[in-house]
Amino acid sequence: MASAAFEDIVEDFEFLEDWEDRYRYVIDFGKAMEALDDAFKVPSTKVHGCASQVWLHPSISQGVFSFDGDSDAMIVRGLIAVLRALYNGLLVGEVALVDARSELGRLGLNDHLSAQRSNGVRAMIERIRLITAEAA
Repeated sequence: MASAAFEDIVEDFEFLEDWEDRYRYVIDFGKAMEALDDAFKVPSTKVHGCASQVWLHPSISQGVFSFDGDSDAMIVRGLIAVLRALYNGLLVGEVALVDARSELGRLGLNDHLSAQRSNGVRAMIERIRLITAEAA
């Protein structure tokens, strides 16, 4: 149940055989993402459980979920951009149906992130699921 934007990432990853190229892709994807306004970098939007500073600012409009985010680490900023591609534009009720581990596994990220980064991604996914569960 991945979005078209996420499917584009999957297709791009298929052409990148080297993991350094894939990491660079993720970092560049994060660099292309608009920075989160400092006004949203507050304790209520901070994600705990990440080695880096991470903020997720959710928005729900007419039942459609989206979020913006930021991090002080470039690779994490890229991972936020990947998660945005996975979740943004879904109906609130659809978010819980996304098997993020499986979808990210299609990119090989499960096997190539450090334990700390993997924990951070899990923390971001849990925050997204919590926000949408509360809104449902």
